[in-house]
Amino acid sequence: METVKFEELEISNKILKAVMDMGFEAASPIQAKAIPVVMSGVDMIGQAQTGTGKTAAFGIPILEKVDPKSKKLQAIVLCPTRELAIQVSEEMHKLGKYLHGIKILPVYGGQEIVKQIRSLKSGTQIIIGTPGRVMDHMRRKTIKCDAVHTIVMDEADEMLNMGFREDMETILEQIPEDRQTILFSATMSKEIQEIAKRFQKDAVTVKVVKKQLTVPSIEQYYYEVRKKNKDDILCRLLDLYAPERSLVFCNTKKKVDELVEVLKGRGYSAEGLHGDLKQIQRDRVMNAFRNGKTEILVATDVAARGIDVDDVEAVFNYDVPQDDEYYVHRIGRTGRAGRSGRAFTFVVGKEIYKLKDIQRYCKTKIYMKPVPTVDDVEQIKVEKMMERLEDIIEHVDLSKAVHVLQKQMNESNDYTSLDYAAALLHLEMGYDQEEENEDQEEYDLEGTGAEEGMVRLFINIGKKQNVRAKDILGAIAGESQIPGRVVGRIDLNDKYSFVEVPKEYAVKVLESMKSVKIKGKTIHIEPANKSGR
Repeated sequence: METVKFEELEISNKILKAVMDMGFEAASPIQAKAIPVVMSGVDMIGQAQTGTGKTAAFGIPILEKVDPKSKKLQAIVLCPTRELAIQVSEEMHKLGKYLHGIKILPVYGGQEIVKQIRSLKSGTQIIIGTPGRVMDHMRRKTIKCDAVHTIVMDEADEMLNMGFREDMETILEQIPEDRQTILFSATMSKEIQEIAKRFQKDAVTVKVVKKQLTVPSIEQYYYEVRKKNKDDILCRLLDLYAPERSLVFCNTKKKVDELVEVLKGRGYSAEGLHGDLKQIQRDRVMNAFRNGKTEILVATDVAARGIDVDDVEAVFNYDVPQDDEYYVHRIGRTGRAGRSGRAFTFVVGKEIYKLKDIQRYCKTKIYMKPVPTVDDVEQIKVEKMMERLEDIIEHVDLSKAVHVLQKQMNESNDYTSLDYAAALLHLEMGYDQEEENEDQEEYDLEGTGAEEGMVRLFINIGKKQNVRAKDILGAIAGESQIPGRVVGRIDLNDKYSFVEVPKEYAVKVLESMKSVKIKGKTIHIEPANKSGR
């Protein structure tokens, strides 16, 4: 459809000014289609996904309709999660920036209800809330619906998936019959259609065609991997591309927790987000991610609803999403605000057919890439280091450093400036030390069952000694002084364990781990091919 400017949508000057302040020049397709329909007062079903601008599609008409002279509640927006409720509330505050006398209040579980009751008593025209907390206030009579003229169900399909159908129906039954009912959903399931038929009157359907779902600026790739190698490959990609902020999606809460522990154990700044977390934990995790204190956020699809961070550089689909539309939601978290972004998907076995379905649905191309080797990552690190050095040479005054180096060279004729530069690069890159002592034991590092570039080591300690993967990782990184993130897969059995390390570090690990104690037990470590296991 043709581009529609906000001025063409008959929006009041005050809201139009706020829209311009937010940097929007033209309405998105869902806004252009939905705003005139909602402003006409009829019921509407909007089929649109996250990231299409639907908040403004219902937010602007609500703000136009609300009477600031009346302190009574006039509009309710129901959202599936606390994060989305807060996001919608913030967006509507921005849209209503120049409107005086209109109060917008988010209500959700996890926040003290007493504080919300106090705000409600002072008069609130618009409530953005989760079904459970809105119901709670209705029971307490702190939310009265007699003057409500508009109700919006945002991401109604997700509310149904989360088990809120009964709450949604109870709330709708208590709203005056002459209300306007707006329903937004990414999918039109049988349940959605049943709710629409029961609670809406002659609803107009507004739909955004699927080909507008993907973002062209996102580079999309996939890797064919073995399930057991996912952790190692994820870490290699994180090292290879070095994104400052990235999202990793898993299909289960259990996998989120497991992966976070693996990433933290390898030295990455990672946190998890899923439905089992308490609200105070969710707040802490999201704030740390927004503020840049956490570089990697590992999340489930439902928990990720409402994440609104513009500068996510990469999205990793650790698991292929169970639903085609989840793929769109996931990759849409990167490449925002005109920035470029990357999306990587790990495919195991027959999941390749599922990926082909996703490509057909999204009308996009996802390119296969070879799994990077340890040497590839090392080479990229060197290239990035050289780029940093060249940038410093071009833009930084190095006269003081040059003076120090010249003084050192004048005092000692043994080394050249190249020697010093190589030594500094050696320190910065964390290269292995020079050849070990001549009396060092020789090890057979071939045929250990590890993937290319890695060596699999056997350790005679396991689960029955209450050993965890991070105990082994901590001992190896601490004793051998190698970066925790280069350590590969750790397999724990009852009485023994296996750990994979890069081949170039294997001898150093074997030597430094002699006579080391883990959980109070002196361990024995050797290449896996010698263990007979």
